[in-house]
Amino acid sequence: MRIFVMAKTVARNLLKGPATLMYPKRKRVYTAITRGRIENEIEKCIFCGLCGKRCPTYALTVSKENKEWVIDRLKCCICNLCVEICPVKCLSTHNHYFSPVTERLTALCKKRLAAPAPDAGD
Repeated sequence: MRIFVMAKTVARNLLKGPATLMYPKRKRVYTAITRGRIENEIEKCIFCGLCGKRCPTYALTVSKENKEWVIDRLKCCICNLCVEICPVKCLSTHNHYFSPVTERLTALCKKRLAAPAPDAGD
């Protein structure tokens, strides 16, 4: 009798097709509510440090003196608390994941505000 149960499962799988995504042929489409990664528009950032203080995993560090914002993507749990608390709304959540890493240092994403260019006319 068990052979009939197995035959039924095999037949259903043959008719239905694969249950997995055919990756090279079809790219994965993420939904709009997917929490993939945190991004910062560094030009709008005021380096207040509220995002770093609110982060439960301490994945964010903000340096007001150096005008630098750093996120450790391996620590980030993408809870969105930093995005919600940001007073100037320079943080946002994108629905695509960051690329895989093999070394811890490559998981650190540093953004630094560029210094204004000196006047060449004087």
